[in-house]
Amino acid sequence: MRVKARAVLRTAAALALLALGAGAVQAKSVRWAASGDPNTMDPHSQNVGTVTMVLQQVYDPLLKRNQDLSLAPGLATEWRQEEPTRWRFTLRQGVKFHEGEALTAEDVAFSVQRALQPTSNFGIYVDTVDHAVAVDERTVDIILKRPDPILSNKLASIFIVSKSWSEKHNATRPQNTRAREEMHTTRNTNGTGAYRLASREPDVRTVLARNEAWWGWGVEGNAGNVTEIVYRPIASDATRIAALLSGEVDFVMDPPLQDLNRLRAAPGVKVIEGPEVRSIFLAMDVNRDELLYGDVKGKNPFKDLRVRQALYQAIDVQAIHRTTMRGQSVVTGTLFPEQVNGYVKAEDVRLPFDAARAKALLEQAGYPQGFSVTLDCPNNRYINDEQICQNIAAMWSRVGVRTAVKSQPLAPFFAQIQKDDTSVYLLGWGVPTLDALYSFQSLLAFRNGDQGDGIWNYGRYSNPRMDALVQRMKTDTGEARQAAITEALKLYREDVPHIPLHHQMIPWAMRSNVQIPHMANNQPYFRWAVVN
Repeated sequence: MRVKARAVLRTAAALALLALGAGAVQAKSVRWAASGDPNTMDPHSQNVGTVTMVLQQVYDPLLKRNQDLSLAPGLATEWRQEEPTRWRFTLRQGVKFHEGEALTAEDVAFSVQRALQPTSNFGIYVDTVDHAVAVDERTVDIILKRPDPILSNKLASIFIVSKSWSEKHNATRPQNTRAREEMHTTRNTNGTGAYRLASREPDVRTVLARNEAWWGWGVEGNAGNVTEIVYRPIASDATRIAALLSGEVDFVMDPPLQDLNRLRAAPGVKVIEGPEVRSIFLAMDVNRDELLYGDVKGKNPFKDLRVRQALYQAIDVQAIHRTTMRGQSVVTGTLFPEQVNGYVKAEDVRLPFDAARAKALLEQAGYPQGFSVTLDCPNNRYINDEQICQNIAAMWSRVGVRTAVKSQPLAPFFAQIQKDDTSVYLLGWGVPTLDALYSFQSLLAFRNGDQGDGIWNYGRYSNPRMDALVQRMKTDTGEARQAAITEALKLYREDVPHIPLHHQMIPWAMRSNVQIPHMANNQPYFRWAVVN
């Protein structure tokens, strides 16, 4: 298997950008706002969108994504499978880190090993890797523990960092954000990407400056003219939209759905939208013998399938779609959207909304008077996340499950659930590999200590049959692999480890003179952005 760099321009938009050329770029600043702030600048610590949306401007992976999310050469110009468990990557010549070090194979091998460390949240992307080794200055081999049919998809999410810089700053392992650790990489970066970190004030402002020496300008349509990116987290929806309308900011990633019509009609503002590869669902603690946050003593209602079905059938998801989401969602009964390899339409079927049936199931399970529980929810991560939780709490309370909502910003929310400190929680899940394994392995595999297995399974769901299917997805190919995925989707529907809600539709709002390609992974790539 061999892939070479090609100057392929995939869309008319890319052609238009290329026409701008890569030469002398006039100073063009984009002031960007969203509701939440990254909680770290470490390239291998937190695998969440609010972090990667900034870091992917600063760091490069071996393989990059095109605007249609297909793979393209990044820091590697060639890659091939030498043996079933050995892949070889040839690096670009002349690439330098922002602080001046030349990129070498040692940096790549170090970065892969760093992502394997226990404090990394990127282990899902290197779970099959045994080790990486520099063959020579421009060649690196990645040695696997077993064949991996989607290794190239995974490596598009592993950022490459300087080994010498990491050693100099005592950062040879990722920051432990769960322990609220502070280290050099919390606030500092040193990548090879199109932009370098100019300044960082957490929860206030992050400024990125154009790296004129970036290897990628003019390559594969990378011809944006943005010279500075000023990112500001603005938690208040009203304040964020007022800043856009007044011209104080140029680009808002998460405009409130209720404001879209007003934004579409506003002079000097435009709205672009499309589907996101992200699914919103509820997960329950199905492991403990007694719930942490509920009034049932000596029992855990969520261990009972009938209770999980009752909570599922108590939710009027179409009402959430119509009112809370204002039609900007795709109601689902499965784990991931159709853009993901392995999707099966026949398994995308919901249990019907039926409040009477929900009450009957609770009574059958031994809870005729219901019980109380706390629903954990972020309030600035997903579209209308807190409102969704409030609506669900009301629906559950109507069938007897008295629900209190604990909503908080994404940083403390993630810190809480990552300690398994929850009884039921709302989560959104993107699929950067665009393959079913990523979701099943992260969210539903038993947390057995293997890299990636159950890394986001905070309800601690465990089913040996599901685990066996996940193992098959890791190694099988062709029809056998799809058969394993299909069976796992069926089990997901029958076992109700989650209550699926919808796939997000993503609107972006910006000043009319700003052009940024709308991406299904909800990540802005400023190397393609143009300000007129």
